[in-house]
Amino acid sequence: MTTQAVAQRRGWRVVDIVVAALIAVAGGVLFWAWSQGANLITPLTAAYAPLSGLYAGGWMIPAVLGALIIRKPGAALFCEAVAASGELIMGSQYGLTVLISGLLQGLGAELIFAAFLYRKFNLPTALLAGAASGLFCGLNDSFLPWGWNIAYDGTAKFLYILFCLISGAVIAGALSWVATRGLARTGALSSFASRKAGTEPVFG
Repeated sequence: MTTQAVAQRRGWRVVDIVVAALIAVAGGVLFWAWSQGANLITPLTAAYAPLSGLYAGGWMIPAVLGALIIRKPGAALFCEAVAASGELIMGSQYGLTVLISGLLQGLGAELIFAAFLYRKFNLPTALLAGAASGLFCGLNDSFLPWGWNIAYDGTAKFLYILFCLISGAVIAGALSWVATRGLARTGALSSFASRKAGTEPVFG
């Protein structure tokens, strides 16, 4: 592939920006709803607080889904950051920290797609992207000054991060991959490189 062809493949078109923005806006609504749900599961995690990490994957869906559909550098970071901004505008209970969380979670997924040079969008890549997003989420919540779980002891922090990683892989990674394949089969992604996602090899 020539340098010009690579640049064209990786460059953002208007339709890429519009769809990424739509994914991000939908993600913001999802974030807000997911945050409300977090209050409902509090009694369930009261026995062991780090279990809340298993719920975290829903906050990472825009990053993985956006990258799987758009397939351009920056898509994961853009979709996750804009979705976090949307949640903040709608009145997040987590305040400005959602922006930091969004940036870090988007960065985690972005790094995985970048590591594969934006050429692999199969199930293993989606799982890794979700897991990396979860890892960054867990580290943010456990070690940075504004983290919700900074008071946890070492074992609790490790388990919380592990749960976030698993949740990111399953909820954000696997579900986004399944959703992309489903959308591709409907023809909704006909303008994107992901238009054939429905028939792409699972591990290819």
